[in-house]
Amino acid sequence: EINLCVRKDKARMTEGNRKYALELVDRVRVVQLYADGFELLTAKERIFAYYLTLASRAARDIAIDQHHELALETRDFIEAIYVKLDSIEISPQTRASIEKYTKLFWIGNGPYDSYSSKKYVLEATREEIIEAAKNAHKAGSNFYLKEGQSIESFFAKIEKFLMDPSYDSILTQKSPGADWLKESGVNFYQKGITLEEVEQWAKQGNEKNDLNASVIRNKETGKLEEVVWRAGSPDGVIPSGKYAAYLKGCIEYLDSSIPYASGPVQQETIKKLIKFFQTGELKDFHDFNVHWVGDNSTVDFILGFIEVYLDPRGRKAEYEGSIYWADIPLTATIQKIGDHAQYFETTMPWPDKYKKKDVKPLTANVVNVIGSVGGTGPTSPIGINLPNEQAIREQHGSKSVVLHNIVSSADKAGDLLVSEFCCDQAEIDFHKKYHSFTDNIHTALHEVLGHASGKTIVDDPPKHLPGYYSTLEEARADLVALWQIWDPKLIELGVIPDLEVARQMYRQEVRNALLLQLRRVNEDQLEEDHMKNRQMIAMYMLKNSKAIQKETRDGKTYFRVVDFEEAKRVVGELLTEVMRIKAEGDLTAAKALIDTYGFKIDTVLRDEVMARVKKLNAPSYNAYVMPDLEPVKDGEGKITDVKVEYKCDFAAQMLAYSDFGRRYNFTSV
Repeated sequence: EINLCVRKDKARMTEGNRKYALELVDRVRVVQLYADGFELLTAKERIFAYYLTLASRAARDIAIDQHHELALETRDFIEAIYVKLDSIEISPQTRASIEKYTKLFWIGNGPYDSYSSKKYVLEATREEIIEAAKNAHKAGSNFYLKEGQSIESFFAKIEKFLMDPSYDSILTQKSPGADWLKESGVNFYQKGITLEEVEQWAKQGNEKNDLNASVIRNKETGKLEEVVWRAGSPDGVIPSGKYAAYLKGCIEYLDSSIPYASGPVQQETIKKLIKFFQTGELKDFHDFNVHWVGDNSTVDFILGFIEVYLDPRGRKAEYEGSIYWADIPLTATIQKIGDHAQYFETTMPWPDKYKKKDVKPLTANVVNVIGSVGGTGPTSPIGINLPNEQAIREQHGSKSVVLHNIVSSADKAGDLLVSEFCCDQAEIDFHKKYHSFTDNIHTALHEVLGHASGKTIVDDPPKHLPGYYSTLEEARADLVALWQIWDPKLIELGVIPDLEVARQMYRQEVRNALLLQLRRVNEDQLEEDHMKNRQMIAMYMLKNSKAIQKETRDGKTYFRVVDFEEAKRVVGELLTEVMRIKAEGDLTAAKALIDTYGFKIDTVLRDEVMARVKKLNAPSYNAYVMPDLEPVKDGEGKITDVKVEYKCDFAAQMLAYSDFGRRYNFTSV
């Protein structure tokens, strides 16, 4: 009998007997990700990808530490119990609670929900957990105790974080009127430092490494200062900083990958990234990004301190690593959008003073992911556009990727919500026919044209729009997609077959924003930037036009787009204003727009949506088990090739990743 989830690519399983949906953890579905086509790469490319995945995993624990100052120690504690659950005496309720908490921790790189930002707690008594920990310790489990530390003292250190729902209850707090830093769980700023302190300190020019440094209070002077995230130079001239051990491990594997890069250009890409990890200098990161944008190798990567969604101020970047390769046949279609970037720039609805001139063709790829960690795994975006630096976008362009196998695996895992939330059978039929294709086109337009478009007057929009820039920019990219989807040029280029794709895009946008995403929210407000952006667009359309109609039947709420011309008009109106706000750094207008339309939710409608979803036992979102890469070695131990395996075991993969990262773990002895 063949184990379908361990078969290698050489004897690849057929589509009909694959496992996609593996398990449901609370509201999160765990899905196996497949890497079809990996075997078609050259052996050199496969080995290159293998070393890159190791490099990304070596520094994965940085992302966990960034989620909370106690996250890594909490991870050590709960995993030590988890691995001995079959060996110790424990009640079924406590066991189930530990299993659920541990898996949710893995999914979120910490005990916070990826969308609501709310903290999970371990639902058991302190006595039950201490007893389970002691029994696991006696059974031989390694708790990585420090010298003189006992199980009881270890638990006491993390108890409030682990079990008290009121302690650091929100990962990223951006509610109006709150002290965003004091009330957030994220570990970019030392506990006790206030938002006002940091803003004043930064305005005085003290924040030199806004992207890649922690802010702490000097114990002797009481003044704020930065601790840069860097490995340090090999000669010691540049001293090591925070996360040095992790970054050195990452560099070790990056260095091993260089001989297998596609050529001198990609070898230089790797070397520039290594230099940035060593120095921590943002100029070196700028130089790396400029070079990376021009590197069009088949196997590519995103690695380092990239997105700033976790930071309430929108300045500090979360660690992430994604390794992928371009699907050349699928890329050919989406690249047509990038090749005509100048045309689409001229057709934007905003004034000419915000439009770029002489836009270079933009790189756009449909890719398959082979490994993602940190900010991109186990939960994953479906599209990415980088670099984020506005000056690079305007002068050198950007790269956009649509993550094809992420979207495909999610689709094949099943969608239980279509029949429940579509307005009628006609909408259900349109959804089944168009939704997957529409999602990919929406992502392509969002990433390729959305983030890469527009010219700003202020030099650094994020600095002028603290706490609001990420939501605003995601809204701008979504609005660009909603605006450009109507352009006949897309039909002429063969990107879409007809304008039914445009109508389907609007239906999906409204349904997702006003109904489906509410299943992910427990509070009366939104915290995650993409969720706020979607609601802002849909609520603006609902309140400022007659394009959307609310319907109630049999106690169930539906939203129908009834006038697509009017919907397009109001999208253009909103897009023009959002572009102006970004270009001019108008913080007052950004606050008014986002706080009015994108912040508070209708809790009665939320409760209705949750009840409907609960009856279906449908997930809120997906987390992915990555393909496992296994090196093939010759008689001398040299790697000659790499094979892919699909083990369909989330816990085993996460435990293996943790063990790998502990080689560089600065919190464990």
